[in-house]
Amino acid sequence: MAAKKKTKKADATPAVDVATDIIGAAMKLAGVQGWRDTTMADIADAAGITLVELRQLYGSKTAILAGLIRQTDDIVLAGSGADMVEEPVRDRLFDVIMRRLDALAPYRSGIAAVARDLPRDPTALACLAAGPGRRSLQWMLEAARIQPWGLAAPLQIKGLGLVYASVLRVWLSDEGEDLSKTMAALNKALGRVESVLATLRRGPRGFRRNNHKETEAPERDAE
Repeated sequence: MAAKKKTKKADATPAVDVATDIIGAAMKLAGVQGWRDTTMADIADAAGITLVELRQLYGSKTAILAGLIRQTDDIVLAGSGADMVEEPVRDRLFDVIMRRLDALAPYRSGIAAVARDLPRDPTALACLAAGPGRRSLQWMLEAARIQPWGLAAPLQIKGLGLVYASVLRVWLSDEGEDLSKTMAALNKALGRVESVLATLRRGPRGFRRNNHKETEAPERDAE
């Protein structure tokens, strides 16, 4: 039995390596010729495998993107320790999102091409958003050691998704080595979310009080 288990483990490593090679080849091609014009045959050739081997791991380009999401999730989760609980929530989210962007850095040109071309394929976009994309956001919350708030959990996920999407757009065009523009955008986005979450924690009364203050402010300014 022990020998059998060892064989299975040894066989699993090449498959993981090939999957990583496929993702790398797909992103590199996308950066050169666009995601829409990149075919599965192109990806197989660039990865040095046959179409049969490609299909066994990824049945479509959408599946390759889902694989990239899962691969990035693994890297983010691997760097998330229990000691993060001692940090403020905002710092935890900042750390998780920046680690995610660091993991995606080798594929930035390809991701930029995907961001340009994917909206023309609403079926693939919807599939990624509803499946791997949503699960990835949930894992990001887990990595930040943030517990869902029951009925408010969908708001947490949606809020994190909006923050991540807005920061990703800045990151794609941030050419600075220190990513100062990206970090500034992330700080600003997290500040907005922090304000909304604080209001939610206070409940409906707090929400009404905040709205009342906002409507009164212009009147005081007018005086």
